[in-house]
Amino acid sequence: MYEEIKEKARAVVLEVLEQANLKEGDIFVIGCSSSTVCGEGYGKASSLDIAQALFDGIYPELKSRGIYLAAQCCEHLNRAIITSKAVADKQRREPVNVVPQPKAGGSFATITYHTIENPVSVEHISADAGVDIGGVLIGMHLREVAVPLNLKNNMIGKAHITAARTRPKFIGGERAHYDDDLK
Repeated sequence: MYEEIKEKARAVVLEVLEQANLKEGDIFVIGCSSSTVCGEGYGKASSLDIAQALFDGIYPELKSRGIYLAAQCCEHLNRAIITSKAVADKQRREPVNVVPQPKAGGSFATITYHTIENPVSVEHISADAGVDIGGVLIGMHLREVAVPLNLKNNMIGKAHITAARTRPKFIGGERAHYDDDLK
């Protein structure tokens, strides 16, 4: 089961990376319910093993491209974010003092906290793209204009996958001209 989940997570992140046109230094947020991956309700079967498989499929692909991971905690931690100190500094986010646990923050956030270099918890970020594993609502941590992505890989286990990238706002009306590289 570990390998299947790892490979599915890897396929999802590669598909998003292909569509989102991210670059080194961008931020990729993951919201994840390990419980829904195994077919249970939110918080009913939090699994470090499932979270580790997901992390092992996702993180190496992001890290190899210089893209930062941000892991959204569950509602017990008000959907705080676990990320690196570099992201907090880049976005001028003040760290908060909390360490996620499987039943208070979630298993994926817990694995992220204990694996990435210089982890910090922050209350908000503005990510460039993201994946929502199991419907945990990552929208509050994306930049303002989120563009939904249609994924072929839209399930991991029993969890539905949604994803989005962001883009700058279009302003100026019908006479304005836009930079196609920013769409």
